[in-house]
This record gives sequence, C-alpha cells and structure tokens, in this order.
Amino acid sequence: MGYRIGYARVSTEDQDASAQLDALTAAGCDKIFTDHASGKLASRPGLDEALDKLRPGDTLVITKLDRLGRSTKNLIELAEKLRADGVDLMVLHQHIDTSTPAGRMFFTVISAFAEFERDMIAERTREGLAAARARGRKGGRRPKLTGAKLQHARELYDAKTHTVEEIAQLLGVSRTTVYRALSERETAPRESRT
Repeated sequence: MGYRIGYARVSTEDQDASAQLDALTAAGCDKIFTDHASGKLASRPGLDEALDKLRPGDTLVITKLDRLGRSTKNLIELAEKLRADGVDLMVLHQHIDTSTPAGRMFFTVISAFAEFERDMIAERTREGLAAARARGRKGGRRPKLTGAKLQHARELYDAKTHTVEEIAQLLGVSRTTVYRALSERETAPRESRT
C-alpha cells in the first residue's frame, strides 16, 4: 500500500487551514502540503510539491474538490494525470475515492456541479452589484470620512495649518483615507464643489 499525501488550500493568508489539516491528519496522511492562494492562481507551490512527491500506488487526499482545481476542466485533467501516473485521489467531504469505478464516475459528476455552483455564485454577485449601481450605490466599505469629519478634514487641509499626517491623527483615520477623501473632491465635477 502506498503513501497518502494530503493537500490543503485556503484562499488568503487570513484564513485558517487547521480544519483541513485536522481532517487530512485523521485520514492518515503521511505528509501534508498547504497553499495560501486563490484557486484561480496558476502558481500553487504546495500543490506542485505534493504532486512531485506522489508515486504509483500513492493517494492524493484533499478535503473538498474546490481545494484542488481551478475549474472542472482543470480538475478532470489533474485526475486523469493522477490516474495515468498510477495515483488515486480521495476527496473526504464528497466521499470520492478514484480507486473504485464508482468513485471515478462520481468525481466527474461532482466536479461539474462544483463549477456550476461557483459560476452561479459569481453570476449572482455580478447581478447584485449591477442592481446596486443602478440604484446609485457603490460596492465596498462605507467611507470613513463623511459629513462633518470630511468637511473638517478639507478645512484643515485648505488652511495649510496641518499636515495630512496630523489631520489623520486628529480624525482617527489613516493618511490614505485622508488622501482618498481629498482626491475625490479634486475629481468631483466643478458644480458640485462648494
């Protein structure tokens, strides 16, 4: 029986991979590799290392399909490469094990649904942003400088009695926030300026 090589991926440095690592350890992985990167990115050094360690008879273990491939096509290509190399794929949460015929068939079906779900989420997000823009709202965080604080920042800046750093400290915001507020005024239409 070959080795079990685990692979975990989280999308950002802020996300915690411990749940994946615990599941992979519980599944008996001999070695686990991790990436902190978007699934869309081509460069995933942890995955490259994991694939390099695999030998015929080994099994690549992941927690969910979306941790492995960038698209259905990519997932299927990777599964085919693993099969050609004599390596099995085990997906813990979807109960897929390509060492069985049922596992190979189930993998193909589930990977298609996984991509469909990602596409639907992306489409709903785009539609929501478009609807918000149509109502005059922009996405993203609310501005930190509004109303009286924004007016005060502009007055201090225009009076040239304070540096941007001092204005930021007075208002409890970052210099970037002050610069952004001031640059928005500079790019605003002339008739809207007071």
